[in-house]
Amino acid sequence: MMIVSLSIALLLAGVGFFFAGTVGLLRFPDVYTRLHALTKADNLGLGLIVLGLMLRAETGAAAGKLLVIWLLVLTASGAASQLVASWARARRIRPWQG
Repeated sequence: MMIVSLSIALLLAGVGFFFAGTVGLLRFPDVYTRLHALTKADNLGLGLIVLGLMLRAETGAAAGKLLVIWLLVLTASGAASQLVASWARARRIRPWQG
């Protein structure tokens, strides 16, 4: 019962971080701060969701696959945000100075 409760708590915390990243995407003023909100909040949210699902995995192989998926998403997210930031900088989009 303890593992189920911990799993649910981790899943809910992950959803909370996804929600925070979405709010940041919608509310922040420029591309750079939006990228920061998405990469930080979504990567942490996905990590918490993966941990919550790993606790409920039936085999070690299934838990390992979840971990590999999370690591691949971390790599892809970092690369994609770097490309978007480089594109914005090449277009001379200035950071918000509010």
